[in-house]
Amino acid sequence: MKNKQKIQQMLSVYFIAGTQDCQHLAGDSAQNLLNILQQALRAGITCFQFRDKGKNSLENQPDQQKQLAKQCLSLCRQYDVPLIINDNVALAIEIGADGIHVGQTDMAIQQVLQHTQNKLIIGLSTNNLAQVLAAQQQAEIDYIGIGPIFPTGSKADHSAVLGVEFVEKLKDYALTKPFVVIGGINQYNAHTLKQAGADGVAVISAITQAENIQTTVEKLKF
Repeated sequence: MKNKQKIQQMLSVYFIAGTQDCQHLAGDSAQNLLNILQQALRAGITCFQFRDKGKNSLENQPDQQKQLAKQCLSLCRQYDVPLIINDNVALAIEIGADGIHVGQTDMAIQQVLQHTQNKLIIGLSTNNLAQVLAAQQQAEIDYIGIGPIFPTGSKADHSAVLGVEFVEKLKDYALTKPFVVIGGINQYNAHTLKQAGADGVAVISAITQAENIQTTVEKLKF
């Protein structure tokens, strides 16, 4: 699937979640994640990133985490939606995921490539203009994640907020890599960001805490 147009399409409504994002719901967090994912897939998300890390996640229970990742992959396959694994290259390879996404302080891109033989989709998070332009120069990176655009409660240690103006200014740099924006994005501001030039929007709580997932995803699409 390493085709620029397909990757651009994949980024349109990019859902990210793990068990730590389902703590507000009663019952088993793994099952709650699967229920939310199925509803989101049915509603039309274009990509799912399994990001299960930090407090209240299965990070310290690797067998359970792997089982959950496999179940997520199975659901994504039913809807022909790519599954990206956050940070965990070994898990991505073991379960046959479509891609891997890393942050600035995660495994270096060159190390990722050594493990994946450049067969997986590779995404990199960026938090400022210098990082975006550096990512643009790395041929092996398939798409760039940019954020946080707005304040967000999903990540406690996030970088400085960039704002819509940052996204609009990127037009001056004629980026050739597709990019998805993240951080505080919801059904009410997604359209503004796509108008500003983003190929897609990445969301966590906009879907995990949605009153109506179907309606939310439909609004995120446009």
